[in-house]
Amino acid sequence: MKLRTALLALTVGAAACGSDPSGASEMPGDAEAPDSSPPSRAPDAGAAEDSSPPSPVVAVAHERELRGAWISTVYNGTWPSKTGLTKEAAQAELLALFDALAGAHMNAVFLQVRPESDAFYASTLEPWSRFLTGTQGQSPGWDPLAFAVEQAHVRGLELHAWLNPYRGLASGATMPAANHPTKMLPDRAYPYGTQVWMDPGAPEVRAHIRDVVRDIAMRYDVDGIHFDDYFYPYPVAGATFPDDVTYDAYVAGGGALPVADWRRANVDTLVREVHDLLADVRPDIRFGISPFGIHRPGTPPGIVGLDAYAVLYCDAPRWMHEGWVDYLAPQLYWPTTRTAQAYGKLVTWWSDLAEDGRSIVIGHDLTKLGQEEWPVTELALQVELARVERPKGARGNIFFTAAALRDDRLGIRTALASKFWKTRVTSPPLARAREAEISPPITTVEGKELVVSTAGARVRGFGVYRHEAGAFRLTDFVAPAASDPSRSSARIALGAGTWAVSVVDRRGVESGGARVVVP
Repeated sequence: MKLRTALLALTVGAAACGSDPSGASEMPGDAEAPDSSPPSRAPDAGAAEDSSPPSPVVAVAHERELRGAWISTVYNGTWPSKTGLTKEAAQAELLALFDALAGAHMNAVFLQVRPESDAFYASTLEPWSRFLTGTQGQSPGWDPLAFAVEQAHVRGLELHAWLNPYRGLASGATMPAANHPTKMLPDRAYPYGTQVWMDPGAPEVRAHIRDVVRDIAMRYDVDGIHFDDYFYPYPVAGATFPDDVTYDAYVAGGGALPVADWRRANVDTLVREVHDLLADVRPDIRFGISPFGIHRPGTPPGIVGLDAYAVLYCDAPRWMHEGWVDYLAPQLYWPTTRTAQAYGKLVTWWSDLAEDGRSIVIGHDLTKLGQEEWPVTELALQVELARVERPKGARGNIFFTAAALRDDRLGIRTALASKFWKTRVTSPPLARAREAEISPPITTVEGKELVVSTAGARVRGFGVYRHEAGAFRLTDFVAPAASDPSRSSARIALGAGTWAVSVVDRRGVESGGARVVVP
């Protein structure tokens, strides 16, 4: 049916969006690093003024949650399946992952772009990852992160750049490239077990990590920066982490903290500095960390396991309380049937940490799927228990890894999608933008399609609501059109009825709904 022209152009938000912070077009054939000079600061996503008469606007909202999956690259764990793939083969594998997740109405991917102080993108700071070509420092001839950002966005997926901050080399037997941090900062690179670790107590190491984060955030249109649980390394039997020189220098300079507190302070400093950096250069993106799932033995009562506070020197509750992270994604990799690591107790304890609009997003392990304690119903129960904690701030789930969802292993993707993800949704708004307001989209009718747009602002997408049973209910969340380089418009086919269409900006702020009547 033809759409009735029920809407004219709407007044849209006041803050005009500046230039694309990504530089995210695919690199040329030799994939040399582009000019790393920062572009203009990435703005909060608003829109320019339009003087046309406004159309009717209605209040709309939907239950937000992040639905994500980790794509590991270290040792070719999830992607690429092996080193030396052609550009076409590697891209096809990545798109198969994206298509499976988007088809299940998930909305985020966490792509490991820095597995061992290296790069899955064109960088002047660190060498190309060996997990692309087999040789560290060898260009694959294309830019995987640029391609991933573009292709994730056209499928309605957020792309979060997952970095391992302090792991220097995943294997000490690796021949590092000349510009690898273990070569550039050799006095701060420590063999530990079978790996090489960069010293978290060295200011020059932290400064380098900040430079890497800034480089990614300013040159690529990523939706987030993500750290996992590797800060100080997991303990190796019979080995002591060799940071005596750094600690002794700290004491000689007047420092008074015991070594354990000093190590925690080093990690805290990096987390705070990365938060402050991103708040300055990319206030529209999310910063989060996925800590080990047990903070301390006995917390909550009855829980037994590794002490992340005392062994990994991670104080995740403090990061949340200080507002240094937008979310925590605790790795709750135990089944509900365990007593010593009871999932139910842990999900409640972690959810209690959410405050001031920041979120807890639960991490789940799919690698054990099919083992005795891990039927598909166990994962469904875990998601259900996480949703019970929504009132406290539990706002979604991330799964390790995306491979099981791509393959629909034992029907896991089908089960989760049919039970929990029947409709596309968008992730929660950034806490710092909760009180922000933006105006609804501009709407025009072209044939049987509704064209929605903002005045040049890059947006996350458009919420489509249908009026039924006396209320507007979300039926879909539509990504900007792939053909629109500004990522500010979409075409939506609507059936007969009363509808409302909202816009969600890059911070996750949603407008009111522009009301549309289709006869």
